[in-house]
Amino acid sequence: MLDQINNLVEEIKSFSASSVADIEEFRIKYLSKKGKISKLFDDFRLVSFEQKKIIGEKLNEVKKLAQEKLVEINRIFETKSYKTLDIDYTLPGDPIPVGSRHPVSIVRNEIIDIFSRLGFTVSEGPEIEDDWHNFSALNFPEAHPARDMQDTFFIRKDPDILLRTHTSSAQVRVMERQKPPIRTLSPGRVFRNEAISARHHCIFHQVEGLYIDENVSFADMKQALLYFTVEMFGSNTKIRLRPSFFPFTEPSGEMDISCSLCSGRGCNVCKNTGWLEIMGCGMVDPNVLEFCGIDPVKYTGYAFGMGIERVCMLKYRVNDLRLYFENDKRFLDQFITSVI
Repeated sequence: MLDQINNLVEEIKSFSASSVADIEEFRIKYLSKKGKISKLFDDFRLVSFEQKKIIGEKLNEVKKLAQEKLVEINRIFETKSYKTLDIDYTLPGDPIPVGSRHPVSIVRNEIIDIFSRLGFTVSEGPEIEDDWHNFSALNFPEAHPARDMQDTFFIRKDPDILLRTHTSSAQVRVMERQKPPIRTLSPGRVFRNEAISARHHCIFHQVEGLYIDENVSFADMKQALLYFTVEMFGSNTKIRLRPSFFPFTEPSGEMDISCSLCSGRGCNVCKNTGWLEIMGCGMVDPNVLEFCGIDPVKYTGYAFGMGIERVCMLKYRVNDLRLYFENDKRFLDQFITSVI
C-alpha cells in the first residue's frame, strides 16, 4: 500500500489542467467518494496493526496534497482566464441610472414636512371603510348625495362597506382613540366614482389636517394655511377664503391662492380671475366632536383638506391629471432632481 500511496503522490504532483473539464476530472479521480484516495481509505482496514500508524499518516498526507493541488489548479486556471479577457479591471464601473420619485410622492412629502413644523403628526387609516367612519361620524345625512352609487364605490350594502371617499375617515379614528389636544395630518389614496378626464380621476390622493384643542379659532386656521401656502408656493402667494358648505365643518370655506402663472392678473388657467381653488376648510362641526366622544363645549377645532394632484398641477404646471397614473417614464424622468 505504501507503493500505491507513493505512486499517487507523484501523479498528483505532476498533474496539470488546461480546461475546467480537466479540473473536474482531477476532483473525481482523486477526491470523490469513488476516487483513488477513498479506495485506499477503504483498504486501510486490511492493514496490519503494526503498519496502521505509518500508512494512516501517509493517507492523510496524500489527501491533503490532493486538496491543495485542486485549489492551486483552480486559482491558476482562473488567472489565465482573466488574462485572456480584454478588460481593464482598474477602470471605474458603469454608472447605475438613478430613478425618480413620483411627483405625487414628492409633493406629499413636502406637505407633510411643512405641517410637521407646526406640530402636525401623520395618521393613516384603511382604504376600505365602513359607513360610520366615512359618512355618519362626519355628520353626513342619510340622504346625502355622496352616499349615492353615483359618487361612491360600495363593496357591500347593509352594512355599507366602501372604498373611502376622503381621508377624513382616518381623522375620525384618531378622535375616537385620542383625547385633545389633537394635531394630525392624514395623507392617502381615495376613490370616487367619476369619469376619467384631464381634470378628474376615479383614484386620487388627499391630505387632510385636523387640529382640536381649547380655544381654537378660525384665525388660527387662517394663519396655518397662510404659512403652508407661502412655504409651498412662494412668499408672493396670497390666499383668499370664500364661504362654502361641508357637512363636517361649520362655518366652512374654500381657499384660493393667487395664480402663479399670471401673478394674479388673469389667464386661461385661472379663468381670468387671478385665483385658483386649492382646498376646503372650516371649523369642526360640534356634532362631529360629540360623535367621536369629545366635549364640544370645552373643545373647538379646525379641519382642512386638499388634493395632492391639484397641488402638483399648480406647482409643476401639469395640465392633465391622467399623466400621474400612466407610469410613463418620459414624464417621471422630469422629476429626477426633485427628490425630497
